[in-house]
Amino acid sequence: MSFDRIGIRPARILLPAASVPPETWACIACDQYTSEPEYWRKAYDTVGSAPSALRLILPEMNLKRSEQLIPGIHAAMADYLREGLLAPAVDPGFVLCERTVPAGSRLGLVCAVDLEQYSFEKGSLPLVRPTEQTIASRLPPRLVIRRGAPVELTHIMILIDDPERTVLEPLQAKENSLRKLYDFDLMMNGGHLKGWAVEKDEDLQHVDDALSALLEKLGADPLLLAVGDGNHSLATAKAYWEELKQGLSAEEQANHPARYALCEIVNIHDNALLFEPIHRVVTGVEPAELLRDWQEYAGKRGMTLDAAEGHRFTVVCAAGDQVVTVGKPEGAIPCETIQKFLDDFLARHPEAEIDYIHGEQSLRALAGKPQAIGFLLPEIDKNSFFNDVKKLGVLPRKTFSMGEADEKRFYMEAKQI
Repeated sequence: MSFDRIGIRPARILLPAASVPPETWACIACDQYTSEPEYWRKAYDTVGSAPSALRLILPEMNLKRSEQLIPGIHAAMADYLREGLLAPAVDPGFVLCERTVPAGSRLGLVCAVDLEQYSFEKGSLPLVRPTEQTIASRLPPRLVIRRGAPVELTHIMILIDDPERTVLEPLQAKENSLRKLYDFDLMMNGGHLKGWAVEKDEDLQHVDDALSALLEKLGADPLLLAVGDGNHSLATAKAYWEELKQGLSAEEQANHPARYALCEIVNIHDNALLFEPIHRVVTGVEPAELLRDWQEYAGKRGMTLDAAEGHRFTVVCAAGDQVVTVGKPEGAIPCETIQKFLDDFLARHPEAEIDYIHGEQSLRALAGKPQAIGFLLPEIDKNSFFNDVKKLGVLPRKTFSMGEADEKRFYMEAKQI
């Protein structure tokens, strides 16, 4: 087995030592609760003085303080390696993880993704692709962290389109024959996490064969692995690798640890993986004025807002709900259709502001206020998701969310860079 065709490979995966309590080691992804410092204060209080992944990451709410915080993060990484608090647990192999959240138990496979088979450049068609636009200005502070880091932890979740459940689920069916690595409750309503080593030749071969079989079905310019969460973290890893490999020989490039980024593969058809649309609310505008503007905008572009078929939205404001169906929509998916109009409107109305809202009730609460109007987007179709990404290149910003904040990936595994 070579794994060369499928964009991933087994890795030397690190886990906290047996002496480290996993309950205080694992913590939520750094890009969550960015407007809720109280969450992070409570997390630090929960951890206390115990060794923790919390000391090895930079919560994004602290990006403005990155220069003063990053040296301490790098020092903690080096200390944990030197003291054996972070040590090899699978060498080489994968980790099959099972995360219990309110929607059920979600399966994942922690592995190393080949950055030579990933690109976020517009128009590129690699095996591994982002699902949303990569904003280059968000990479520099993350690059500073990675350049001096001896290890990486991951909150990157990469999707596979496996409706027949051929890759991960067969491993779950034989979990009793796998070596258990951890089994514990996550802090602060994070649910429960279990993990098993996937290291036997027959199990590694299964992953290679099953992903290769999916790849065979995809035809030209295949999209096998779609980045669902952690897009900018993977883009940072790619940018760092492009810097680093300039000074390496071809032989060194082939197996350098920085060529591979740690990630978790998840089946988009997992019942516990909730895909939710991200809604829009515009404030600082009279709803009737915006609706008149939308009517004129649509007419100029050959669209109608009262069609029998098309892209359907529920418009919410203090006056009540209104269903709008855009006929002959200019976007390939509903999110693109509404975002094109709102971008145009906001460019002409600097007094208005937009916000992106998770959850219908939160949208209704905000859109029910004076000078506010909200747009409820339709549910995301998992069956057409990969085709939509292929068709559009990347989806419009803020198209979807994979579960609530406390269902996002917790940092547990690590890999040396």
